[in-house]
Amino acid sequence: MPSASVRRILLKLSGEALGGASGSGIEPEVLARYAADVRDLVGAGIQVALVLGGGNLFRGAPLAAAGMNRVTGDHMGMLATVMNALAMGDALERLGIPARVLSALPMGPVCEDYSARAAVGHLEQGRVALCAAGTGNPFFTTDSAASLRAVEIGADLLIKATKVDGVYSADPMKDPAAVLYPRLTYNQALREGLGVMDATALVLCRDQGMPLRVMNINEPGALLRLIRGEPVGSLVEAGD
Repeated sequence: MPSASVRRILLKLSGEALGGASGSGIEPEVLARYAADVRDLVGAGIQVALVLGGGNLFRGAPLAAAGMNRVTGDHMGMLATVMNALAMGDALERLGIPARVLSALPMGPVCEDYSARAAVGHLEQGRVALCAAGTGNPFFTTDSAASLRAVEIGADLLIKATKVDGVYSADPMKDPAAVLYPRLTYNQALREGLGVMDATALVLCRDQGMPLRVMNINEPGALLRLIRGEPVGSLVEAGD
């Protein structure tokens, strides 16, 4: 059974994760595996909202370095997140899980317009709500969008799914002496410059009292164990 304190979550999944080992494009087997994880959460009675990044389809940094307008690049990135959300929504529907894509950029023939009221309505009807196109504004990351959406829909927990086991004192891929933090505060993450989320996302979660769990999405069954109350990954919460 899920933890009594967690009934509604927002899951942030990077676009690169959908690309599998290469981190680019959409790998069908990887997409199906993540969709199955979400199906298991829904089957356990959890209301699930999703925010997906778009880095597997579009990376603005190289083009920005070559002179592309930042606002144009950010809008292209938002469209990439819509594509990923549509792919995930389709994968969920094929597993029998009703899903709706809600975009912060209006595109009526493709998906619904985002509003917190609409997202909550879908969650309460047992549908997965896929919140796409970031915040709808340039200069904000999908981490910030995930934090904002989690607060707006009244999520009990924000989960950032990554390729590592949690938050480390340094990049564990580069520093073998890096230490895993099972528990830390937002202020600590900001002070130490830990690569949890960008500062805007961290401050929003801190100020709104939104707990954040950082975990390895590629560990089989980890999401369901987390929801059942096991200490998976790193917990980030308010405090000194």
